[in-house]
Amino acid sequence: MNIFKQFYKSIYSPKDIASFRFQGIGKTILYVFFLTFISILPAIYYLNTMLNEGIESTKSVINDEIPSFTIEKGTLTAETDVPITIDKGEFSIIVDPTGVITNEDVEDKDNTIALLKNEFSVAAGGRIDSYSYSMLEGLTLTKEDFIDIVDTIDGMKNIIIPVVSTIMFLVSSAVAFIEVTILAWFGLLLKNLAGRTISYRHLWRMAAYSVTLPTVFFTIMSAINTPVPNSFLINWFVEIIILFLAIKEIPNEKTTIES
Repeated sequence: MNIFKQFYKSIYSPKDIASFRFQGIGKTILYVFFLTFISILPAIYYLNTMLNEGIESTKSVINDEIPSFTIEKGTLTAETDVPITIDKGEFSIIVDPTGVITNEDVEDKDNTIALLKNEFSVAAGGRIDSYSYSMLEGLTLTKEDFIDIVDTIDGMKNIIIPVVSTIMFLVSSAVAFIEVTILAWFGLLLKNLAGRTISYRHLWRMAAYSVTLPTVFFTIMSAINTPVPNSFLINWFVEIIILFLAIKEIPNEKTTIES
């Protein structure tokens, strides 16, 4: 069965997921990479949209609407006593030297660039990347420096998008393998509840396919910019239930012997 048919079957069929436990580990690893690629497509799309459509608007906003600011010694200072949020429709820019706005607040927004008190954050496609100002190690950045940076990004966007997308894919893949491994450990408990005999290596293969449905769901939610409350808990709950149902599809050895 090819990887695309496995993807389709894994969305709805615990019985097929159970049957995949006998396939080679290489094909299962390839499937995890494939699923990871699917999951980051919305983020790559929004990254591309932000760079292509937001650069000129960003330069205009920085020049005309954002007060003068300085990032020095790991802290943002600006000519404002309150957070400033500039909504440009496709994206938003936040400047907050007060520390009132947090990363969690930025994560709830779509396509947002945020200059916070101690870090720089970019939210796109339901994901957020943050960079502490302490990484500058003694450097000082001003409003004019940021305009120069935006000009540089504009000239390098055809390089930046593939590089950032590749890094995003590698990091997400590492997280996906960790998630599958943890889910397979849960499977050791689930197999006892189901009264089945199955090795960890088979559970790992089944776990890799059990994450398909929640991955597809959250990818769709990300694509349509719809936050899902308690997404972490929902994700793990659905994965565990699907793995348990797949384990239940495995014939009971005692029943087989008696038959």
